[in-house]
Amino acid sequence: MMELVILGASGFIGSAITAEALSRGHKVTAVVSRPERVTPQAGLTVLGLDINDTAALTKVLSNKAVVISAFSGHAQQDVKGYYVAAFNSVYKAAVLANTPRLLVVGGAATLKLPDDSRLLDSPDFPAEYRATAEGAAEVLQKLQQQSDISWSFLSPAAEIFPGDKTGQYRLGQDYLLADQDGRSRISTGDYAVAMLNEAEQPQHQNKRFSIAY
Repeated sequence: MMELVILGASGFIGSAITAEALSRGHKVTAVVSRPERVTPQAGLTVLGLDINDTAALTKVLSNKAVVISAFSGHAQQDVKGYYVAAFNSVYKAAVLANTPRLLVVGGAATLKLPDDSRLLDSPDFPAEYRATAEGAAEVLQKLQQQSDISWSFLSPAAEIFPGDKTGQYRLGQDYLLADQDGRSRISTGDYAVAMLNEAEQPQHQNKRFSIAY
């Protein structure tokens, strides 16, 4: 049993990670902007907190084994600006709290295609996802260039959809994974399984890794 902090625990991916962590018997502190959206249950502590409040967040992260950053800035006017600033607060708090490990829910856009170009740089990359993708790219670069904290960054497949876990998936590193039909997909349930596996038995310390069917 570990004590985990999950930032953005009520979100699309964060809720799946929270459910998987609780199913494994871990104690979870869920940090959310709207605590009323999280159903109380055994093993779960819900905190309404602005993660840009670095001092308050530092106190929350103290003495926790793993911090999982699953928040997004989709609801903000300046999506990229909010995401980067909020992650900088998370990073600073994690360092100040001497957090052993920081796991980050990353996007697929920074993954490479067979020609070594990034998915983000594809001419048909959806405009509505660009701000989030560019923010995630900055966060990945920041993590790769620092040595203050142990981290892992899990990029999903190009399509991540609400779904149960199957336990049947592939892990990769910096290239976009696709099946024999050219589809790159993963369920939120299986993404959560891979993230919790990494939290329990680190295999990708100070690395980005990826997942798809």
